[in-house]
Amino acid sequence: MIGNRRFAILLILLVGTSIYLTTHADLTVPPNKPFASFPAAFSGWQMDAQTVFSSEVLDVLRPTDYLYRQYVDAAGHRVTLYVGYHSGGKESGVIHSPKHCLPGSGWFEASSQKISVTVPSKTIHAVEAVYQKGEDRELFVYWFQAGHKTLSDEYSLKAAEIWGSLFHRRRDAAFIRISVPSAGDSSVDMAVARHFIYAVYPALLEYLPQ
Repeated sequence: MIGNRRFAILLILLVGTSIYLTTHADLTVPPNKPFASFPAAFSGWQMDAQTVFSSEVLDVLRPTDYLYRQYVDAAGHRVTLYVGYHSGGKESGVIHSPKHCLPGSGWFEASSQKISVTVPSKTIHAVEAVYQKGEDRELFVYWFQAGHKTLSDEYSLKAAEIWGSLFHRRRDAAFIRISVPSAGDSSVDMAVARHFIYAVYPALLEYLPQ
């Protein structure tokens, strides 16, 4: 039989949890600026094309704002940038794992590893993965951005979201993915990706809340 002291502790915990669940609500944190104003040119890279998602795709992804563009440099290197920002509010969906989305689009993973990418005043923790679809082979470098943190796996993202919700009422986060069509040499592909990330990251920080 439960004692009076344990009963009192259990009651306090239940009441406290009930009050927390009743009163707690995460904030909706919009991006600092709309992604429609993202630079079309920076550090030698020029926008070549932009994709606007259909309402069906947006209903699945449910980003607060997003960017899906192709950029090309003077040497003809082509890079695709996707940024999906989720504000943490009720209208915002969760970030979908690329481990599920890419295979769902017909890509299969040929290799994957965690890497670090050095940018001005920061080291980004990311994933470098090669995916193949028919004859096409492509390098993907992606990470999750939660405030000032860069995260390379879904578990760390979930932990960051829980921590942010508990202590700051914030669950906002972004998924950032750079893809490079394979030139047949993985070291060249990765050099192109690193060069692009180095150039684009300062601009991204102007749009993502810290």
